Amino acid sequence: MTGHMSEQEYRIEHDTMGEVKVPVNALWRAQTQRAVENFPISGRPLESAQIRAMGLLKAACAQVNKESGALDATKADAIIAAAKDIAAGLYDDEFPIDVFQTGSGTSSNMNTNEVIASLAKRNGVEIHPNDDVNMGQSSNDTFPTATHVAATEAAVTDLIPALTRLRESLSTKASEWETIVKSGRTHLMDAVPVTLGQEFGGYARQIELGIQRIEATLPRLGELAIGGTATGTGLNTSADFGAKVTEELKKLTGVEQLREAENHFEAQAARDALVEFSGAMRTVAVSLNKIANDIRLMGSGPLTGLAEIHLPDLQPGSSIMPGKVNPVLCETATQVAAQVIGNDAAVAFGGASGQFELNVYIPMMARNVLESSRLLSNTARVFAERLVDGIEPAVERMRTLAESSPSIVTPLNSAIGYEAAAKVAKTALKEGKTIRQTVIDLGFVPDKLSEEELDRRLDVLAMANTDRD
Repeated sequence: MTGHMSEQEYRIEHDTMGEVKVPVNALWRAQTQRAVENFPISGRPLESAQIRAMGLLKAACAQVNKESGALDATKADAIIAAAKDIAAGLYDDEFPIDVFQTGSGTSSNMNTNEVIASLAKRNGVEIHPNDDVNMGQSSNDTFPTATHVAATEAAVTDLIPALTRLRESLSTKASEWETIVKSGRTHLMDAVPVTLGQEFGGYARQIELGIQRIEATLPRLGELAIGGTATGTGLNTSADFGAKVTEELKKLTGVEQLREAENHFEAQAARDALVEFSGAMRTVAVSLNKIANDIRLMGSGPLTGLAEIHLPDLQPGSSIMPGKVNPVLCETATQVAAQVIGNDAAVAFGGASGQFELNVYIPMMARNVLESSRLLSNTARVFAERLVDGIEPAVERMRTLAESSPSIVTPLNSAIGYEAAAKVAKTALKEGKTIRQTVIDLGFVPDKLSEEELDRRLDVLAMANTDRD
């Protein structure tokens, strides 16, 4: 990067290793620049949510250090102001370090410290990135803390509300469609009737359980490592630093689930809470994939598919076939599900690979967890608002398919026997007749049951409504 900069494009910064050329207008300094040059890996920086959390954490630490008298009030106020601007997203471009960096996140911690120092200097206050901004902290407790703050805040403020919106949309449709009968399907083959409302009620329950799974992770996800410094012992900070910083973070975020880690050695050496949260999101992704696939199959057609429901027309579907419209949001949802499942595999590997007092896969794990949360949040909301809310059922089409299915012979088992019922189904299918007519033609009426009883047993809506919600 610096090899292509002219003398007018860079300035000289220093760190403990010597001189470094830094872009002249950059707010970062030497250590950040070294990381930029060392890690030209993916072109993917930290998630914005992580940068926000780093800013909030630095503000909280400065406030605690100010109140304890460890940090001069003028310096502390300058740090707090700069850190809050970072948290507000005003300086995301000043965080150029690749996600694939040192596994502790030290580079990004120093990136934050340096940008805050430069912003303070711009406002006339000289502060040191290490001595002042990083006071009482280590990358080994700050980066995990910021990760857990970001993940917990994302879950509480974005993911759970988005999934709740989707659940409500599905539940509304379940209520609206509780008497719309259709053919059930198992193994992708005709089965006994269900209602469209029952299917969507099942989808709503999947999402409801997904929300419960996410919520169940929050007590562990909200545990913060801050106060443990380098190895969990709390060297170079006060015994109450972690607790006080955590209280400040709760004020800044409004997230009540945040709390000081019960055991700082676990909080720095292991990333089990991230693995748990990622696993819960993977389960949500699996549910979403199932729901999206069912909906696009029901909407397939318009003439050669199931055509049981009509999906909203959102955009032209083909550059060569005029008038074609595709289930684009179902396809989006299934792609997101694939990404979240893949992210989870990497998170699990990272969680399993820590050694002794520190897990050194945190930047990758953080990026994947926060990306998964962001993708699921956005997808759930759009899926509800632009797809589910606008679905229209093809009522007559579904009833016709349900009544023509050989599986509706099932309620006749107790009247004519399983083998005779199987004969009815096969004969009806072979001869292209209805089940009702075939039962009569084969002589089961009036020998085994009356026409009135036959009609009662072949009522497809009654088959679906067996008082099992």
